Amino acid sequence: MNDKGAMIAVVEQNHLSNKQTMPNPNRGSCGFQSNEFEQEYTRPSKSQLKREMTALQKLGEELIAQSRERVKSVPMPEDVRDAILECQQIKDHEGRRRQLQYVGKKMRSLEEHEVDAIQKVIDNWKGTSKSSAAALHALERQRDKLLADDKALTELLAQHHELDGQHLRGLIRNARKEQTENKPPKAYREIFQILKQLQESSDQTHEENQDEQTDQE
Repeated sequence: MNDKGAMIAVVEQNHLSNKQTMPNPNRGSCGFQSNEFEQEYTRPSKSQLKREMTALQKLGEELIAQSRERVKSVPMPEDVRDAILECQQIKDHEGRRRQLQYVGKKMRSLEEHEVDAIQKVIDNWKGTSKSSAAALHALERQRDKLLADDKALTELLAQHHELDGQHLRGLIRNARKEQTENKPPKAYREIFQILKQLQESSDQTHEENQDEQTDQE
């Protein structure tokens, strides 16, 4: 072998040796180490996707059940709002069913932050509704107490001097008579309205006092 041939043979041998000993950046003791394999991507399960779709469909139905004024006040894309408002107007069963499906489709097109904003508004509505219902039940119990115990009226008049005691006593007598004789509850309802107006006035005074304290601070 001449010198040139010997040199080529040495170069090839070195290249082969380097190729065998050089670490493969994509291989390791347990297989590939490329970044694309470092984290396994897990796709949502079919059951999870179904639950999310169902939740969005119900969210759309909750909006449809509200008044048009409420729906218009909710932050959402205009096309989604239009689909909901249109569904509220449809009376035909089959037409409404198709529109409900369309509303569900539009709801699924929303971004996560848009869904969160809508849910927050609905949660606020529910909280307000529960609070209002509790307040009305409290007034009903107060009215029943007035009819059952004369001392309750004395305590009420002592707390609210602006009330017409004589008028209230007359209403209480008439309400008791309505219950005994099974008559329409005219006086019974009027007592409730008086108590309701009294509560609203008290709430307004309380809010004004809080505003004054805030301004002073």
